[in-house]
This record gives sequence, structure tokens and C-alpha cells, in this order.
Amino acid sequence: MSFPWANHYEPKNPLMKWVDSRLPLPRLVYNAVGAGYPVPRNLNYFWNFGVLSGAALMIQIVTGIVLAMHYAANGLVAFDSVEHIMRDVNSGWMLRYAHANGASFFFIVVYLHIFRGLYYGSYKAPREMVWLLGLVIFLLMMATAFMGYVLPWGQMSFWGAKVITGLFGAIPVVGTPIQTWLLGGFAPDNAALNRFFSLHYLLPFVIAGVIILHIWALHIPGSSNPTGIDVKGPQDTVPFHPYYTAKDGFGLGVFLILYCAVLFFAPNALGHPDNYIPANPLSTPAHIVPEWYFWPFYAILRAFTVDFILPAKLWGVLAMFGAILLLFFLPWLDKSPVRSGNYRPAFKKFFWLLVIDVLVLGWCGGAPAEEPYVMISQLAAAYYFAHFLIILPIVSRMERPLPLPNSITEAVLEKHGNAAA
Repeated sequence: MSFPWANHYEPKNPLMKWVDSRLPLPRLVYNAVGAGYPVPRNLNYFWNFGVLSGAALMIQIVTGIVLAMHYAANGLVAFDSVEHIMRDVNSGWMLRYAHANGASFFFIVVYLHIFRGLYYGSYKAPREMVWLLGLVIFLLMMATAFMGYVLPWGQMSFWGAKVITGLFGAIPVVGTPIQTWLLGGFAPDNAALNRFFSLHYLLPFVIAGVIILHIWALHIPGSSNPTGIDVKGPQDTVPFHPYYTAKDGFGLGVFLILYCAVLFFAPNALGHPDNYIPANPLSTPAHIVPEWYFWPFYAILRAFTVDFILPAKLWGVLAMFGAILLLFFLPWLDKSPVRSGNYRPAFKKFFWLLVIDVLVLGWCGGAPAEEPYVMISQLAAAYYFAHFLIILPIVSRMERPLPLPNSITEAVLEKHGNAAA
């Protein structure tokens, strides 16, 4: 989207003029994150999580490259190579913990980013492509995180790989060949470690590429905002720099403080102690669980316990993947012309019910596969799908939204008082 009131890059220095005429990188940066990119003036701190996601990805890439220099993708020595990093490599313990906890913090900010988009209707026209590319990033993150969880080759790594890849075996006809191809054999071993290590190293760079597309798609319609209404003119915007670079800088500082607090004082709080036991194919852990950020989907997988036309395991696999794929159709399931949940009283109530439901699914996913957790996960999984397929379409057609402000500026002045003028 072209903003006629935006500042345009005009290099003054002869060297910068020469560079800009041959490689307009300074112009690109200025128009993307500088004073040349007008942003709605009412963005709150929930709009910080996109920048925080990028920072988390950079932490993962930098620490991952260094860790790869010392890791050995071989079933006989993989666990020992991780212990070598922890004990013998200079600051290796910090790099390993920074990478492991960085994955958790990456998912935390991305989940908050997704729920912010759900509440403020960031998936609605004309930002459907921004939403779809964001979901592609999320899927790539999940694949990358799963493969990274296998690499330490502890008990949870081995059995997690066996259970998750075993899900493909539930797919009729093609499932078993896909499972064998993923593992490079009939069980997790050296071939699987090499495949997962290679893909785990590659996919973060693919994620970075899709993030560039995500930002590119965002800059066409411009950023959304808490009111959900379109920018009417220059009075509704401020330059990205210095206003939002300062705001994002503050948010990044808070993020890094929390991240370092976990890294230095509770580095194993988000992990599983069984992964400090070397992988043993002959000893099955009493309770196999993935990392915490997969728990809601793991609960949906385990919610199906009865064969009905298809095997229960296949229903679980379809539901688990369907829970994510369903989000791709969200721009067309929610027909309400109002974007922001601030002006949709019925939608707001059901949104918070969805948040509670996902938290309940996460709790059940981390619990043993026994009652009452199975029954609760079945009810929570049923509500999850009902929210998107039944409740949201009905609410979007029947609810009576609150009156929208005439402009972003009007909403800001109403919130902070006319003295802000």
C-alpha cells in the first residue's frame, strides 16, 4: 500500500547516492522499518511479538550454528557429544541451554502473536496472505522443533521420535512407506539422526525466508491496529522510527530479561529430566510426552480412543493435523465485517473460552494418558473444533457489534482524553 504522506528516502552523502543507485538496500530498510513506513498510532504492546519472534529466531540460528560445530549425528555418540558440549566446550553449557530455552521462548512469543491476531482479526481482508504465511512459519517451527528434540538422543528424544513418526503409519496405503522414508529404516537410528540433524539445521533458514515474505505481505496493506479500522490519513499514523523502534526496543529488553532469568536460574524447568538418560530402545519410559509447546495438539491426538469406521489412531492423527489446518480457513469462516474483538462483545467472550480451552488441552497433553485427563481432553478437543466450525460462523452472522470510531485518531483521543490533542 502506498502512503502519499510517508517520508521518502533521499540520500545526501555522495557515497550513499552511489550505493542507492546501484543497490537500493538503504532505501529498502528505510521504507521497511524507518521513517518511510507509517504505522497506526494506536498500536499496543501486543504488536511487539512479531519483532520478538524475529529476535528469538536469530538467537536460535546463532546458537545452533555454534552447537552444530560440536555435535555428532551418530546414535553411538550423539548423547555423549551433547554431554561434551555441556562439560568440555567453552561456555558450551550456556549455548546448549540458550538454544533449548530459546525454542520455548520462540513458541511463547509466537503463540501470543497468533492469539493477538485471533482477537484483533488480523486474519481478515486484506491481510489474509499475512495470516497464511504466518501459519506456514508456525508449521515450519513445529517441524524444526520436533527434529531438534530428537538430536540429544536421550530417552524422550528416542521415544518421541518413535511415537511421532509412528503416527504416519496410521495413514492407509502410504503411511508405512512415509514412516520408513522419514526414519531411513524401521526404527529411529543413525539414518534418522542424520536426516533430522540436516533438516533441523536447514529449516530455520527456510523460516527466515518465509518471514521476509510475511513482512513483505504485511507492508502491502499496512499494519493492523486495535480498533480494526483502516488508516484514514496522516493524522492516524506515526513513522515506525523512532516511535516503534523505541517501543520494540523496550519490549525486547523485557523479553531478554525473562529469557536470561530462565537461562541462568532455571535452565531445565521447561525440559524433561528423562532426556538426561541415554536412549535405550529396550526400556520404554512410563510416560512419553513431547515438549510443552506440543501438548495441546498431543492431547487432541490422544482424545480418540474408540474405532469408528476408521481406527482411533487415524482419527487422532487427522484431528491433530486438522487442528492446525483449520486455522488456514479462518479468514473465510469469520464473516463479520468488524475486525477487532474490542467491538464484538459476543466474540470476545468466546475468544476467552477458546484461550481457556487451549490451556486445558495443554494441561491434558502433559498429563498421563489416563482418566480423568482423557475425558477432559475429549471435551476440550470437541470444543476447539466447535469454536471454529460452529460457534464462530454463527456469532459472526448474529452478533450486534458496538459502534466503531470514525478514525484511529478519534479512538486515541477518546481513550486518552482530548488533552492528548
